[in-house]
Amino acid sequence: MRSTLACTLAALLAALPALAAAPLSTQAERSGFAKTGRYDETVALCAAFAQRHPDAVRCVDFGTTPEGRPMKALVVSRSGALTPAAARERGIPVVLMQGGIHAGEIDGKDAGFLALRQVLEGEAAPGALERLVWVFVPVFNVDGHERFGAWNRPNQRGPEEMGWRTTAQNYNLNRDYAKADSPEMRAMLALVEAWDPIATIDLHATNGAQFEHDISIQVEPLHGGDERLREAGLALRTRTMADLAAQGSLPLPFYPSFADYQDPATGFEDGVAPPRFSHGYFLLRNRLAMLVETHSWKEYPVRVRITRNTIVSVLGQVARHGREWMAVAQAADARELAGTPVALDYHATARSRTIDFRGYAYTRTPSEVSGAPMTRYDPATPQVWKVPLRDEIVPRTLVDAPRGGYLVPAAFAAQVGERLRAHGIVHATLAAALPEADVETFRATGKQLAAGSVEGHQRLTVEGGWSQERRDVPAGSLFVPIAQPKARLVMALLEPQAPDSLLQWGLFNNAFERKEYMEAYVAEAVAREMLAAEPALKAEFERRLREDSDFAGDPAARLEFFHRRHPSWDERLDLYPVLRTQRLPR
Repeated sequence: MRSTLACTLAALLAALPALAAAPLSTQAERSGFAKTGRYDETVALCAAFAQRHPDAVRCVDFGTTPEGRPMKALVVSRSGALTPAAARERGIPVVLMQGGIHAGEIDGKDAGFLALRQVLEGEAAPGALERLVWVFVPVFNVDGHERFGAWNRPNQRGPEEMGWRTTAQNYNLNRDYAKADSPEMRAMLALVEAWDPIATIDLHATNGAQFEHDISIQVEPLHGGDERLREAGLALRTRTMADLAAQGSLPLPFYPSFADYQDPATGFEDGVAPPRFSHGYFLLRNRLAMLVETHSWKEYPVRVRITRNTIVSVLGQVARHGREWMAVAQAADARELAGTPVALDYHATARSRTIDFRGYAYTRTPSEVSGAPMTRYDPATPQVWKVPLRDEIVPRTLVDAPRGGYLVPAAFAAQVGERLRAHGIVHATLAAALPEADVETFRATGKQLAAGSVEGHQRLTVEGGWSQERRDVPAGSLFVPIAQPKARLVMALLEPQAPDSLLQWGLFNNAFERKEYMEAYVAEAVAREMLAAEPALKAEFERRLREDSDFAGDPAARLEFFHRRHPSWDERLDLYPVLRTQRLPR
């Protein structure tokens, strides 16, 4: 064993000089950005940067993919803070940048490595590394990256081959932030919890039409989230777009997807993404998030250059303003939401304004292939489109936050608790039962299951509201206080009408399925007894027969009228198995 260990150490020591001398350029750069490298290049570059710049770079593993690959991050700083504890202790702002969450949209990996070398060598963002920590994840969706092929992104111009959109388990990671199903997302959330970045930058390339604009920059909080943190979000977006414009880009502040995705004349609609998306998630943690989308129809060298410019701009801004933004975020963390109205989602109003949009001449004619109207662009003929933009964003659903918090009964504590832990949400397990606790319950008055599967879930939407009840809460239940920095995230997960709540992702579908029935012959006898014994019930039944023809013509509904009023009815049917409380449990 000693001999084997000695040989291994000798081989490692022999490799160090070669590693130190290895070029810190990517295959993309060496090919003129015609190609992108495989993941083994990312692993090698991570180690090479750390070896070349031991004062400023650490190469760390923060997870392992389902196919057994290491998830790599580079921690970069000349502030002396190269651990989460050191960054917290010294109040150093952290910016997290991730490439390849959709591994076919790989601009961020190659642009990030290019910017990293230039920043370390003093060619870009001078002095920034002394005032921040940059956590760079070149490839988030590692297994998807290695599903390599030339046609993995048919709507994109280059590189020659690229990875796949989803993971080996077919998860779309940019739909997984809130529900946190995938091991990759659990690893990312742990990295986020450790470093607590003031800003997270998610690097993508769009799908979509052909036009001159080459990048969109969306930032939150700006339309949603904490009111005071929105000013920082607006500043980050405004300054980034100004920097890009000064370098010749045509940046947009909204995602350029047509209201009718085929018809440019329908214009655009802005909004606030739900927290399944990166830039909809971090506003719920009172942190900044930027979605960067280069335009997929620009050639790969152009997209990489623009992404590199974005990275350098953000580094400069975090270096200059990061501490100020951290103070605003920490004030948001301390702000009490208990009893106040909180937006669960947002929408654009019908109000629109006309904008000038740099497009190309196009025609809309029937297709001999599909038979549908087809848009055909002429990239040789630039054209300014005057199109509507709906960008007045307002809350859609407002709910008052509970004054105490949420109670998750013991039967559901395990499945909910694992997700709360993944998000770093504070919660406690009740050591003693709470008999006849004064709580709020939500009973669905309407429910709709999705027709198909979404991300492996059958989604559920419900109608209804909270009302006061007394219910027994058993020992082993969870209490999730609203008085915590992640209060908005707590509500996003536990309010049943939030678009990415655990309920809407189908975790509680069983509670809305009827399991017990009364046979018709039994119900018939029960109904006759109830009609004879309860005159008010008899009058109500007869009124329903007169006024509701659908009810009158439905034998099952007529029998269920009595079953629902009988002690045999399941009182837990359509009862959401999470409670609200206006006081702290004792």
